[in-house]
This record gives sequence, structure tokens and C-alpha cells, in this order.
Amino acid sequence: MSTALLVVAGYVLGSMPWGYWLVRLVKHEDIRRHGSGNIGGTNVWRVYGWRLGLPVVILDTAKGFAPAFVATLTVSHLAGVLAGGAAMLGHWRPLFLKWQRGGKMVATCGGAFLGVAPVVGAFGAAVWIAVFLLFRYASLSSMLAALSLPVIAVLLDQPWPVVAFAAFAAVAVIILHRANIARLRSGTESRFRFRRTQEAEPVA
Repeated sequence: MSTALLVVAGYVLGSMPWGYWLVRLVKHEDIRRHGSGNIGGTNVWRVYGWRLGLPVVILDTAKGFAPAFVATLTVSHLAGVLAGGAAMLGHWRPLFLKWQRGGKMVATCGGAFLGVAPVVGAFGAAVWIAVFLLFRYASLSSMLAALSLPVIAVLLDQPWPVVAFAAFAAVAVIILHRANIARLRSGTESRFRFRRTQEAEPVA
């Protein structure tokens, strides 16, 4: 299987907007009109609870894992990171939503690293969980986990494509969380709650 085909497959898989589709299917609503307006699992969980949020997180992770794992296994680490990066790009600008704003790529990024460099991905996930349990900010957890990826990749002497991919992913995640950084600095960022405490509100 050629690298180019795997990259295209990665983008198509990454473009599958599970947060949008599942909310449409179950609630007959557009998730982009509620909460943060994001189609990712965090926003779905905040607005509709874990019964919809957890499946979205799993599916968004899987769509990053599958192309990265297959490409790494059948071609090379370079092909794996290209396919995983394409999945992340697809999640950010989904083909199936006419390239409108998608998600912030965190779960898809985690899946891609589990596919191309499982140990790095596992360490990144551990950082996310530890920071989240301490502070309950999904955005802070995501950014610190992303920043940990290139450090872990270098310390574990990973192949250069993995190190480069980790650096790219860290920069991309930070850029997509610019608004969250501003809210964290001003003290207005919302802490995550596992239980939904109110009905879905329209995005501001």
C-alpha cells in the first residue's frame, strides 16, 4: 500500500466528524451551536454527558490510531506520522463538514501516537490524565500532554519522524488552544465536570 494512499485514507478517516454525527443522530441537534461550538468529545461530554461524550472520544482516538498504525506497520514510521498527521488535519478541517471548523485534534493526536509510537502515546496519555485529575482543565491537560510528546520522544530515542511529528503536534495543539490560554490567564476557563449540570446552551 503506497504512502500517498495511506495519507489520503488518514485524511478521510480524520474528517469523520463523530461528535457532529452522533449528536445529530441521537439529539437531532447541531453540536456546533452549543457549548464551545467544538465538535470534539470534550464539548459533547460537557453539553450532553458521558453517554455521548465517551463514544466520541473513543471514535476520535480510533480515527487517528488506525491510519497511523497501518501505515507504520506496512510502510515506515515516516508513512505512519504522515497518515496520522493527515487524520489530525481532517479532524481540524473535516471534508464531511465542507472544510468548516472541526475539533482541536487532541484525541486524534493521541490516537495517532498510539499507532505510530505506542510508548510515547501512552506517556502522553498519562500526562493528560495526571494534569486533568489535579486541575480539572481539559485544555491545560491537552496542552501539557502535547508539549510532553517531543520531550518523551527524544528521551526514548525515537526515530526522527516521530520526534518531528511530536514537535509539530505540540505546536498545532497549542495554536488551536489560544483562546483557552487567554481564559486560563484571566481565570475564566471552565473546569470540567463529569456530570451535566444544565441543559445545553447555545454557543455565545
